[in-house]
Amino acid sequence: MTDVSHSSLDQPLTLVVLGALFLVGLAADELGRRTRLPRVTLLLACGVIAGGAGLDLIPDAVTRWYGFLSAIALTMVAFLLGGSLTKENLAKHGRAILSISIAVVVATLLVVSLGLWLVGVPLEVALLLAAVATATDPAAVQDAIKQSRARGGFVDTLRGIVAIDDAWGLIVFALAVVLARAIAGTGMELGMLHEAAWELGGAVVLGLLIGWPAAKLTGRVRPGEPLRIEALGIVFVTAGLAKWLDVSFLLCGMVVGMVIVNRARHHDRAFHEIEDIQWPFLLLFFILAGASLDAGALMELGGIGVAYLVLRIVGRIIGGWLGGLVSGASAAERPWFGVAMLPQAGVAVGMALVATQEFPAHSDTILTLTIATTVIFEAIGPMATYWALRRNRKS
Repeated sequence: MTDVSHSSLDQPLTLVVLGALFLVGLAADELGRRTRLPRVTLLLACGVIAGGAGLDLIPDAVTRWYGFLSAIALTMVAFLLGGSLTKENLAKHGRAILSISIAVVVATLLVVSLGLWLVGVPLEVALLLAAVATATDPAAVQDAIKQSRARGGFVDTLRGIVAIDDAWGLIVFALAVVLARAIAGTGMELGMLHEAAWELGGAVVLGLLIGWPAAKLTGRVRPGEPLRIEALGIVFVTAGLAKWLDVSFLLCGMVVGMVIVNRARHHDRAFHEIEDIQWPFLLLFFILAGASLDAGALMELGGIGVAYLVLRIVGRIIGGWLGGLVSGASAAERPWFGVAMLPQAGVAVGMALVATQEFPAHSDTILTLTIATTVIFEAIGPMATYWALRRNRKS
């Protein structure tokens, strides 16, 4: 009898499940068009239902793809966000992008840390959770922008804010870990600062090293299949090298996109190609992200979790309003920047995992609360972004 490996038996099931997920995504897309519900929320809900927290229909052979898909999908998103940072856009909206992005991060950090401390959370834990709260889900925001078909200054500014928001968040998180160590009495170690400097600085340098030659190549490849292959090659190389060097693939992808859009002769071609092919990757990414969420963590949310939810929302809105005020944004736009930045996903969970390694005594509180609130923000966040965009679609 022929010996059939376990992996070969998994292949037909994997193909069937992937095909079914694509069809489910198609149905979710159509439902989103008919009901105006964000596709991201629908896809995440499908993932939760089909995943381990629901019917447990997705085999391990498929869920193991999540890490690969997240790197590719988010690098594509970052690449497109970087493509929005043209010289013209920065000249017109640069002040607003910088002011609002910094204000939202700082306000979220202050409001969440102070609020949690006042309700009895140890100061070092409150500080860590506040730093985690600064993270945004760029993929959900970008997809809401695409689905809403909104245009104008509000959208251009929001794209720029989301492009650099997680960079500020990583810096704040590294500083928060160092400060939390000092508060907890475990010493002022600078290792986290060095890691953050490498993750951010290395991402910028790598993005420049990839972006410059890619910009030269983009203007010389004819449109069509060759350009699509080039665009995919840039994204895969960027994601792979960033993961290999342990730098931020989000920031690296953004820098690559920013360099290409400002240096290439036909800068729009590569971005159109990525826009055309990104959806299948994002579709699987969102469904598997939903499948990876532990909906059972919601049962352990408690009063501290509710406080965290409210404080993060308040911090985002206050930060967006203050940043808009400083940058001269219109009074009608100011309340909506923070609302549009409510989605939260993988970056926050990654920060929480690092925090649990640094502070194992508080690991249960930090990780459970982060996962539980991420489930909620991934459900309501895209709807909030979509709502904010519709209120400002012509501004």
